[in-house]
Amino acid sequence: MANTAVADPDSGLSQAQLAERYGLRIAGERPPLADYTRKLWAYRHFMTAYSRAKVASSFSNTQLGQLWQVLTPLTNAAVYFLIFGLILNQHRNVSNFIAYLCTGVFIFMFTQTAVTNGTSAITSNLGLIRALQFPRAALPITVTLVQFQQLLMSMVVLAGIVLFTGEPITFRWLLIVPTLLLQTVFNVGLTMVMARVGAKVTDLKQVMPFVMRTWLYASGVLYPVALFREHLPPWAATILEGNPALVYIELARHALLESNQQNLVSSPTQLWLLGTAWAVLVGIGGFIYFWRGEEEYGRG
Repeated sequence: MANTAVADPDSGLSQAQLAERYGLRIAGERPPLADYTRKLWAYRHFMTAYSRAKVASSFSNTQLGQLWQVLTPLTNAAVYFLIFGLILNQHRNVSNFIAYLCTGVFIFMFTQTAVTNGTSAITSNLGLIRALQFPRAALPITVTLVQFQQLLMSMVVLAGIVLFTGEPITFRWLLIVPTLLLQTVFNVGLTMVMARVGAKVTDLKQVMPFVMRTWLYASGVLYPVALFREHLPPWAATILEGNPALVYIELARHALLESNQQNLVSSPTQLWLLGTAWAVLVGIGGFIYFWRGEEEYGRG
């Protein structure tokens, strides 16, 4: 009796064709941008709770606990005041140098810590990424939320410093709210960029302190911004005056320091336009850039 061979209907098909035939999809496949955004919004409570937990645990092993959220920028400001204010005598060029310096330090550290921690947002959460399915953008956003919560406490201290050094309370103080919101959007976008790059280039975190130190000196944190025009070619001064960290620092000084109104690097209108442009460009661009690498995170 002759054997009748049963033909395999899947023979000769490639893996892609087999997956299509049986409705299989790639694990962790990148969804369309609109779907990804909706899923990310659905995880907003997770991001909020996770950021609060990170804040609570960040200083749990220290005796002073979360007080270090304030002590760290204050200590940095004290060191910079000693060097730039007293030794280099920069306080003579600014009416209220202490408030001027503290505003710059507090605002810059918000961006600095968010970006620096963002470089390891993926690599430090590989266990979570491989165990759960969720939009990976939640991780760099959480990094920024952690720093934002710490900034809010620092802003209370900064308000006290500003008042103690003789600045009056004006309606312009209300402008600090949109200033911080624009900076937060900018930080989220930049943190997403650094998170994706940091996931590929693991040595990036070692380089970031040098990058951030250079950015600090280029942002008019420690000395009058007018020095750029005095010591640099016009084209170089223009580039530095448009850098986003300097823009948000100047907006904060415009909001809080009555004594600094005549020393702004640009008019308030120009600063607001630049601050909004940087927030939109980096916020949206960083989000799209991170989304395009969604399938890469946690693999290999």
